[in-house]
Formats: sequence, structure tokens, C-alpha cells
Amino acid sequence: MGNERILIAFITIIIKEVSRFLRIWGQTILPPAVSMTLYFIIFGSLIGPRIGRMDGFEYMEFIAPGLIMMSVINNSYSNVVASFFGAKFQRHIEEMLIAPIPNSVILTGYVIGGVARGLVVGLVVTIVAMFFTKLQIHNYFIVVSVVFLTAVLFSLGGFINAVYAKTFDDISIIPTFVLTPLIYLGGIFYSIELLPDFWEGISKLNPILYMVNAFRYGILGVSDIEIGYAFTIIFVFIILLAGFALTLLKRGTGLKS
Repeated sequence: MGNERILIAFITIIIKEVSRFLRIWGQTILPPAVSMTLYFIIFGSLIGPRIGRMDGFEYMEFIAPGLIMMSVINNSYSNVVASFFGAKFQRHIEEMLIAPIPNSVILTGYVIGGVARGLVVGLVVTIVAMFFTKLQIHNYFIVVSVVFLTAVLFSLGGFINAVYAKTFDDISIIPTFVLTPLIYLGGIFYSIELLPDFWEGISKLNPILYMVNAFRYGILGVSDIEIGYAFTIIFVFIILLAGFALTLLKRGTGLKS
């Protein structure tokens, strides 16, 4: 009976999270598609021909995997941070915390909601990309695993941000001042082999670089970093953030009045 109750709670959280972003698709799915279309037009069609080829590919083809990954990162993160903070703000998260539901179930439910939105938006952006360039998948396993793990990672990041946030302004600080710079400096628009040695070394401290390059390898078969190392980085960050998030839930940090 206890396991059945936990399963019902788990499914309920997932349904609530998925239905939330699907219900307001005009705010959650359409804007990223429009934004990515503008990126393809401006950077791919207008600027790309002036840049030429990158790593042996047309510039439009080179940036497409990075733009898809950008949409996955932003949307998986923003879905969880907005949803969980909303639960805090409306104070119904307290009912969930006192219910006989393991913290891991609460965390996993919200993370799956973030992953679902990230994957849906990523799929939409991929369809948009196909209107501008031809995408030939080099390795399906790497493409699927990297995009899924990346969505998990940034869903966890959004959850932690929401736990600490005290106002609606707080949920935009990390995306604006941390996430956005890391994304733009993560090798989406260029190969780090073009950088001087010092800045190439600095770029390798950016975890998003490994996700973008691993995803690009899955699609194009080229990467600035070693794929096994990229998977290691992703798994390490997932374990660290998941452990930290569970600790915050157990302590009630930012959740209990």
C-alpha cells in the first residue's frame, strides 16, 4: 500500500509538471522556437557565409547542435525553477513535504517535468533547424544520452535555484549572470581550437563546453574534447547536484517557515 501511494504521488507530480508547460505552450514552447529561428537567420544565413566553414562544415550546420542544446539547457532549467518556486510562493510545497512521500520522489518528479520540457523544446528547435540545414546523425546513442543527461543536470540546477530563491527576482539571477555567459562561451558559435592557448584552457573549465561538444559529436562526428571525458563531467555534476538537492530538501532549507 505504501509503494502504491508513493507511485501515485510520483505520477501526480509528473502529470502536473508536464500539463503545466503544455497548457501554456505559447509561453513555454513557442518563444524558444521563434528565438532559435532568429539565431539561424542572423548567425547562419546572414553571418555564416562570411565566416565560411568551421571544422569542415558549413557554419549553419556547425552551430545547429549548439543552438539545440542551448534551448534544452534553458528550458529544462527554467521549467523547474519557475514551477518549484511557484509551489513555495503559493505555500502548497509544505503539504508535499509533510506527506509520507520520500524527498527523492519529489525531486525526481520535478526533474522529469524539466526534462520533458527540455526535450520537447529541443525537438521543436531541431525541426526548425531542418528548414535551414541538413542534420545527419553520426551516433544516435550519444545524441539521445547527452541531451537527456544535460536536461537532467540543468533541471537539478533549476531546483536548487528555486530552493534558495526568496523572490521572483531571485530566480532570474543565476540564468542571467551565470547560465547565459556559460552558454555563449560554451563553444556554440565557434571551435575553441580557434582560441589562443590561454583562453582555450580557460574555456575547458566551462562544463557546458563538454555538453555542447558531445552533442555536436553525436550529430556531426566532430568535437573539440574527448567524448568519454564529457560523459564523466556530466555524470559527476548530476551526482553532486542531486545529492545537494536532496540534502536541501531533508534540511528544509528555504522551505520551512
